[in-house]
Amino acid sequence: MRWLSHRVFRTLGWEFEGVIPDLPKMVIIGAPHTSNWDFFLLLAALHHFDLAVRYLAKHTLFRWPFGTLVRATGGIPVDRGRAGGMVAQVKEAFDSVDRMILVIAPEGTRKASPSWKSGFFQIAERTGVPVVLAGLDYANRALTIGPELEVGDDRRAFMDRVRAFYSDKHGLHREQQGPVRIHQEG
Repeated sequence: MRWLSHRVFRTLGWEFEGVIPDLPKMVIIGAPHTSNWDFFLLLAALHHFDLAVRYLAKHTLFRWPFGTLVRATGGIPVDRGRAGGMVAQVKEAFDSVDRMILVIAPEGTRKASPSWKSGFFQIAERTGVPVVLAGLDYANRALTIGPELEVGDDRRAFMDRVRAFYSDKHGLHREQQGPVRIHQEG
């Protein structure tokens, strides 16, 4: 899969920048998310770095006919109606394994939104795992793996670092990019 990912990206003219930290557990956030292709580009790029990544998917996708494919590509079923919520379910998944790399698109939608979903922040906060930034820049055809950030007490300072990283990243449909912020910045 690594060879294929590398070949596809090079053929399409994309470059990889940065280094994935050698950590047993992390949450990688990918943005901007303005196209159906974004998630697949990010997953293919992470395969280029030879990472076994996981992602969240609606629990109903794990039924026939898609269940086998979703599991095989790293899907974690999440039941949004289950008591305790999505963050608790993901914490259980992190706690049950020695190694896990979770990929999340924090925008939660391909359309412009006034703020990002804060699940990635809450997951990192509750599990104690770092957040690693990954940015797609269609203008320069580059996928950049950015710094590893620890979630601290100051959400605004954390998000200022996230904003700085994504400030020069442009989605396929720029008009659908919303601001880089979470509702609970305070």
